[in-house]
Amino acid sequence: MPSAQVVERKQQIVNDLSDKFKNAQACVIVNYAGITVENDTALRKELTAAGVNYAVIKNTLIKRACENSGYEDLTNVLEGMTAVATSEKDPVAAAKILSKYAEKIDTFEIKAGFVDGKILDKDGIDQLAKLPSKEVLIGKVLGSLQSSLYSLAYVLQAYVDKENGTEANA
Repeated sequence: MPSAQVVERKQQIVNDLSDKFKNAQACVIVNYAGITVENDTALRKELTAAGVNYAVIKNTLIKRACENSGYEDLTNVLEGMTAVATSEKDPVAAAKILSKYAEKIDTFEIKAGFVDGKILDKDGIDQLAKLPSKEVLIGKVLGSLQSSLYSLAYVLQAYVDKENGTEANA
C-alpha cells in the first residue's frame, strides 16, 4: 500500500496538471517512444523557448487530471509512453513543434489534444500545426485592410480631382 507521502505527491501532480489544462489555450498529447536523448533535449529546448510546458506523466495521473478539468474524451488515447504539452499563450506553438518531430521520428506520434476547450484528434492537431503563426495571420489581415484603405483613398482622391476639375471648367 502506498505511503501517505506518495499519495499526496501524486495528488499534487494531478492538481497541477488539472490547473494547467484549465488555464491552457492548447494541449497536445504525444507518444514519445523512440526519441533519443539528443532529440528529446532539442525538443524540450524548442518547446520551452516557445512558452510551452512539456512533461512526461503517468497515464493514470493524466486521466485523473483530464477528468478533473472536463477533458474526459482525451482519456481514450492514454496508452503507452505519454507526454503532455500545454500552452497558455500560443494555441499553435505546441502543435507545430511536436508535429515537426513526429515527421522526423517514426515512433514519435501525436495522439490528440485540445484548443480553446475543443477536443482535437490527431488529424485536427496536424491541421492546427499547418496554420500560419499568429503574427503572420495578423500581418495578412493588416495587409488586406491596408490594401482596401489605399484603394478607398485613391477612389476618393479621384472623385475630389474630378470635382475640382469640373468646377474649374464651369
